[in-house]
Amino acid sequence: MKGSKAEAKRSLREMSEEEEEEEEEDTFEEEEALVKKQKGKATSSSSSSTGACQVERCTADMSRAKQYHRRHKVCEFHAKAPVVRIYGLHQRFCQQCSRFHDLGEFDESKRSCRRRLAGHNERRRKSATEGERSQNHGSQDY
Repeated sequence: MKGSKAEAKRSLREMSEEEEEEEEEDTFEEEEALVKKQKGKATSSSSSSTGACQVERCTADMSRAKQYHRRHKVCEFHAKAPVVRIYGLHQRFCQQCSRFHDLGEFDESKRSCRRRLAGHNERRRKSATEGERSQNHGSQDY
């Protein structure tokens, strides 16, 4: 019985994670379309072959950067910066999404966007509630 309950929780968690990933992909595609539209207006840079930081006028050498920073095309400095300028927009790098978002999507100086923080907090609340239920259920007399 315990195993099937754990499996059900696991499959439910996997389904919700898949839904979140699909939402991320949709959001990412919209952002990418906007960036491509704006990129056409600006002059193209030589960043595609070297994997340079995508922040305007950044000259960081990405060849020695960590794999994470090269994959997301953002230098360590700009990944942690409170404000960066990309295609004329003031943005911040989200640690959870590994993407840049408008500053309005962040609370104060946080490095994760509100949407991802809300999901994280919801998962924490769920696991805390489930833990309380299992403790209470085990102590009841039948």
